[in-house]
Amino acid sequence: MNTIELLDTAPATTLSPARIMDVGMSFWASKTLLTAVKLDVFTELSTNSLTGAELQSRLGLHPRSSHDFFDTLVSLGFLERVGNGAQALYGNAPEAAQFLNRHAPTYIGGLLEMANDRMYPFWGSLEEGLRTGLPQNEMKKTGKSLFDAIYEQPAVLEQFLRGMSGGQMGNFMALAHTFDFGRYDTLCDIGGANATLSICVARQHPHLHCLSVDLPAVVPVAARTIAQAGLSEQIQVGTLDFMRQSFPQAQVITMGNILHDWSLDIKQMLIGKAYQALPDNGALVVIENIIDDERRQNSFGLLMSLNMLIETDGGFDYTHADFHQWATQAGFRSTTKLPLAGPCSAVVAYK
Repeated sequence: MNTIELLDTAPATTLSPARIMDVGMSFWASKTLLTAVKLDVFTELSTNSLTGAELQSRLGLHPRSSHDFFDTLVSLGFLERVGNGAQALYGNAPEAAQFLNRHAPTYIGGLLEMANDRMYPFWGSLEEGLRTGLPQNEMKKTGKSLFDAIYEQPAVLEQFLRGMSGGQMGNFMALAHTFDFGRYDTLCDIGGANATLSICVARQHPHLHCLSVDLPAVVPVAARTIAQAGLSEQIQVGTLDFMRQSFPQAQVITMGNILHDWSLDIKQMLIGKAYQALPDNGALVVIENIIDDERRQNSFGLLMSLNMLIETDGGFDYTHADFHQWATQAGFRSTTKLPLAGPCSAVVAYK
């Protein structure tokens, strides 16, 4: 084969390893952001811009790499910098100002704090989890399940609840606007944590009477959160061990990030309990990072399912097709899928 023939058979596009390197080393950027949240960088900058030296001093950082740290956050788009050198001023980028200032009502950093303190170290054992099929969290040392370990430590529980609230706030707000709550009068949120879902829905639909139920340790936190929102007359709090007790009756039953924690048989059991508690024409609304039916596009949903390997005995995320099969087997007549925020969706089963 001569040189001209070799050139003719060369690929039209030269492949690059850049994307491989970006993904493979993305933990650098991830840990930088998680650390910035934990150090309260964005909260410190919420009132005014600061020089690098001022910010370093307020955060109690060593001078060696603090400017590299701040400029990395600039290059990642989380901070903005005006000027160069020692007199340059750092401030929050718009997204960081809205979502990473601890004092803002839209703060989502609770989930990132939990990711930094709990999830990041556990994901270092993903390979072991894939080889053994066993959780890689506290259970490895204590033998206790994720929820037993979290619920017995008040400070850890509060962080967990803040994390769940921050991670789901946008989805619950989207649900309140997307789902037709107007034809229903009552809602029960199963595993309602600090009642964020009920608060989001109640604010948008003042006619709706809501009940947020969870284990006893969560109830005081939920009641306090509801009171702070000024919705104590519209939202009640109750206790429920959904593994052992029947669900309260309501026209709408919601579950946010609940089903994916559990194995298939428990998923089916919980869907069956919802069916029994709903009246005819009632609805079960499940909010999760629903994987696309062909399992090709929702990378976050698939990664969340890997996180269930790390965190639980048998949990996994699933597709709308999976949910439809489980719901219709339980007796529901139809299901639909409603896109919410980002990779999250609601799958709805109608009785």
